Amino acid sequence: MYTKKNFGLVSILRFSGIHLIWLTAWTSFVAVLYRFTHWDWLVIPWLPLSLIGTAVAFYVGFKNNSSYDRLWEARKIWGAIVNDSRSWGATTRAFINNLSAKNSISKQELYDIHKKLIYRHISWLYTLRCQLLTPTPWEHINQGWHLRRTTEKRIKEGGVGLFIDEVTSQELNMCLEKKEKDRLLKHTNTATQIIDQQSKDLADIRSRDLLDNFRHVELQKLLHNFYTYQGQCERIKKFPLPRQYGSYSFIFVAIFLFLLPFGIVSEFDKLGTFGIWLSIPFNILIGWVYLMMELIGDYSENPFEGLPNDVPMLSICRTIEIDLKEMLGEEEIPPQIKPKKGILM
Repeated sequence: MYTKKNFGLVSILRFSGIHLIWLTAWTSFVAVLYRFTHWDWLVIPWLPLSLIGTAVAFYVGFKNNSSYDRLWEARKIWGAIVNDSRSWGATTRAFINNLSAKNSISKQELYDIHKKLIYRHISWLYTLRCQLLTPTPWEHINQGWHLRRTTEKRIKEGGVGLFIDEVTSQELNMCLEKKEKDRLLKHTNTATQIIDQQSKDLADIRSRDLLDNFRHVELQKLLHNFYTYQGQCERIKKFPLPRQYGSYSFIFVAIFLFLLPFGIVSEFDKLGTFGIWLSIPFNILIGWVYLMMELIGDYSENPFEGLPNDVPMLSICRTIEIDLKEMLGEEEIPPQIKPKKGILM
């Protein structure tokens, strides 16, 4: 997530990437060809070209709206995870006690139970984040060689604990006992099994009368909510923006950018001797706007890809971790995740 109010010129040029180079080259080539060959048959009437541009703008606009919906829904899901995670920490500490117990246990034993349930939840957060960062076939890192290298570079430069995910392994080692961690990591979906283990522990706590029926049900509802949020995230991750929208919008933009110089060059030629050369910067500007609209939608449709536009899952996980550890009264609190080069991950 970008944290600065506005993008700098360098950031804009980096995001545009190599596209500006070929756009400039193609526009200049058409202008030079028209200037020195005088091939009038190269000219395309402005009316059909403007109709194509309008149609492309509507199509790309629909794609961008859909991409933004996916991104914003992902952020709302993680916002709900924040709220229910705090509720989990507070209710766990408040509900599990000796009030109904036939055989009371010590305060230290109660603290150990609270800590185990809260720490396991922290491990669920980081595990879910790690699973959501697993690349899918349609994400940028699994595309062609150049796009894959560019994506890896962006993750490495802008990400914190993403390119080599040392954060998750550190958190799991700290939050889970080694035997339990080794057992849970063997499963295909570790995050699912962590919540299942939470449910089993609640049942055991209930059997010891440290938790009454009503409060047991309330804590189970929170676990049910976590399953719901996980499923919602997995739906966004594993079901892409329909490719008929994602792919064809790129094709339509490419066709428009290919035809655009043939329409603009003749219009600017009417201005006089230098009109043809003046068409080049205007052509680049118009093409760049369409190109950026396409790229913005393309890089927003996958909010769990590990790129600068994504939901800042690492920062959210750390915020929850800090809140829960402070509820336990611990003194060793990890620091907040800070933006790196204006990017919060």
